[in-house]
Amino acid sequence: MNVEYEEFESIEDLFMFLATAAAPLKNTMPVNSYKGHTMSFIPLSQNNERYLMVYAKATLEPGIYEFDVSAKAYRQVGSIERADKVYFVVLTPKRNTIADKALESI
Repeated sequence: MNVEYEEFESIEDLFMFLATAAAPLKNTMPVNSYKGHTMSFIPLSQNNERYLMVYAKATLEPGIYEFDVSAKAYRQVGSIERADKVYFVVLTPKRNTIADKALESI
């Protein structure tokens, strides 16, 4: 497994990247908050051997976060309600072997 990295200063910057990079795909994206990092993995190859790990050194509580691109702000919400917002579902896995290997290399 080969992992490339892109580190962001803040969760807002991470969410901005994910909202613009994946905007055509969907408006709800999963994100992991794991071992002091908030991260997402983007496959760079079809055989899932190369990933781009985008992350910020910060943690978020599990839940649904609404992100407003124009204000560059997020807030935790109870449900996905608006089509004009981007939503992130933040999960805290008990164990993530891809993240463990990637974090060892940082």
